[in-house]
Order: sequence, then C-alpha cells, then structure tokens
Amino acid sequence: MPEDDLDGVWKALSDGTRRSILDLLRQGPRSTTELVEALPHLSRFGVMKHIEVLRAAGLIHTRDERRQRINSLNVVPIRAIYERWVGRFEELWSSHLLRIKDDAEAKGRAEAPAKTKRPSHQG
Repeated sequence: MPEDDLDGVWKALSDGTRRSILDLLRQGPRSTTELVEALPHLSRFGVMKHIEVLRAAGLIHTRDERRQRINSLNVVPIRAIYERWVGRFEELWSSHLLRIKDDAEAKGRAEAPAKTKRPSHQG
C-alpha cells in the first residue's frame, strides 16, 4: 500500500466514533442497521457518513445482501500501518525489553539474601 494511501486511513482512524465502528466490525460483519442501533447517540445519517469515510479509506467493505447492506472489516490498511510504524521497531523494542529483564533478574539474584547456615546442635 503506497504511503499516500495511508493518509485517508489515518484520518479515518482519528475519529473515536469510527474507531468504535471498527471495534464492532472486529467482532464480525454487521448490517448498517445493527451499527446504527449500536450507536444510539448518532442518527442513521451520521452513522452512514462515518461508514462512508471508513469505506473510502479502505477500512471496511460493504456488500448488498437482500435488502440490507452488510459491512465488514478490511484489515489490510491496518496491517500496512502496523508494518510501517510498529513492525520496524518491534525487534528493537523486544531486544531492549529482554535486556532490561535480564538486568533486573541478575540484580535480583545479586541482592537475594545469602542462605545462612543453620547452627549445629552441640550437646
């Protein structure tokens, strides 16, 4: 996915309502009516405007099924963001975190109280 194509994805993801719609679709495809019912603070028109922004960004697919429009999540743009912004740093961060873990464990072993000998009973 070319870099310029991600601009629309970032814009779409910048809105909390659109992220809520994506969270709903992450659970599985839903009709537009189901999305409207899940967001009672918005009008049907408002939800449809958000769906259109998500569709234009390529984040959702919509298909007609009988008399309903079924919306489903498209993970490809999200994966493109992950590969560009997270994947490159994943190895770097994991190696740093492992080093911190090793240092903390080594320090913990060094600070652990030495086992004291039990005094022998002399009778």
